[in-house]
Amino acid sequence: MTAEYPLPDLPAPPPDGGAVPALAIRGLAKRFGEKIAVNGISLDVPAGSFFGVVGPNGAGKTTTLSMATGLLRPDHGSAAVQGVDVWKRPIEAKRLLGILPDGVRLFDRLTGEQLVTYAGLLHGMDRGTVAARVADLMAAMDLVKDAGTLVVDYSAGMTKKIGLASALIHAPRVLVLDEPFESVDPVSAANIRSILDGYVASGGTVIVSSHVMDLVQRMCDRVAVVAGGRLLAAGTIDEVRDGASLEERFVELVGGRHTTEGLEWLRTS
Repeated sequence: MTAEYPLPDLPAPPPDGGAVPALAIRGLAKRFGEKIAVNGISLDVPAGSFFGVVGPNGAGKTTTLSMATGLLRPDHGSAAVQGVDVWKRPIEAKRLLGILPDGVRLFDRLTGEQLVTYAGLLHGMDRGTVAARVADLMAAMDLVKDAGTLVVDYSAGMTKKIGLASALIHAPRVLVLDEPFESVDPVSAANIRSILDGYVASGGTVIVSSHVMDLVQRMCDRVAVVAGGRLLAAGTIDEVRDGASLEERFVELVGGRHTTEGLEWLRTS
């Protein structure tokens, strides 16, 4: 099995002084054994956008975002955050990023308050600023009463929220969230969406990975559809939907829908 990879050149700064993409991906590719997880994906995420990356389980969303943010080294390709090459200038690039990976272990023997404080100090912030921001974030995430509880004892939804607080503590320019609403209750999800909306309105960029089409359609202004390690479509929500719902368009692009024939025994009448 072979893969065809586009040339991994990153875009040059716009000659007319236009905006540099918040995230520029060129020819990212990754193979695990014989399986090609990501097959030459190229994509630009405009600055100030609320960008959704959707795809079925195993589509390559997490692998792509991990390579684009410096968590996983690509076999081919390159990525830049606001023009800063993620793999050539990793420290500078990661200062611009806030990342909430899916399934990555936290330092769960710290309390929630200690974990967010630790994240802030790692970014070189002074203790006074860190303490003030930790208090703000714990309140915004409705975790004040659990601030002194060990993260290992948090529920799945609380763990997502404390991870998001840790990603926000240094006020990043680009926020990359992998399945941020999974296991989060509806009230907390609404609060998080409000925080993210305010972040984008102030000039930040949010990139969120999800397989929940309705959530992405309501929350994002742009979307990319990924399946089989390839980019199938990208653009504004309306451009990608093309007159249908995002879910209908997604099924059309991805395929794989099966009939229910042969399950007559499930019918009760």
